Amino acid sequence: MKKVLLPIFYLPPVSWFSVFLNEENDVAFEQFENFPKQTYRNRASIYGANGKLALIIPIKHTGKREIKDIEVSFAEDWQKLHWKSIKTAYQSTPYFEYYEDKLKKIYSEQIVSLKEFNLKALGIILDILKTEKKYDLTNEYFKNPEAEDYREKFSAKSESTSEFEEYYQSFSDKNGFIKDLSILDLLCNIGPESLTYIKNIKLD
Repeated sequence: MKKVLLPIFYLPPVSWFSVFLNEENDVAFEQFENFPKQTYRNRASIYGANGKLALIIPIKHTGKREIKDIEVSFAEDWQKLHWKSIKTAYQSTPYFEYYEDKLKKIYSEQIVSLKEFNLKALGIILDILKTEKKYDLTNEYFKNPEAEDYREKFSAKSESTSEFEEYYQSFSDKNGFIKDLSILDLLCNIGPESLTYIKNIKLD
């Protein structure tokens, strides 16, 4: 087994799952890092009618910096907005109706902790994928960990350089294939084949 350090993301991109679900990886989630802005820790990318669409969880500015202490803001009903965007984007996909009830549970309660919200969503995704994966949470912060470090690997600002096999997406006739979106895109479009797809990804 290889020790791997992963960030805790919101509905992570497909590439993140290729590392997380690799059977050779012993995964720990980083919970002591300082919260970096404009990353997948509080945003996810889906395929909307006009191309890539970012779903962003608003954060409370409490002065706390570590991921484990970051609090979600409910000043606006972002959960309702995110669910509406997901439904609009994927309701015509082959598998959305099969997973709709489970996916809706992601937004069924107001969880103040960003970390806990993301982990709850991950549990629901793993249930849909019909797979299990054990993981640990870090006990302290290491700038140069012994584990293979993926904390800065997945960028929300730039496109992945890895190759991804194309699959049909709802709006790909109009905008072409968009690779490495949130796991939601893969699930809604190819359903039970998602796990096989993930395991065949080769990251740069």
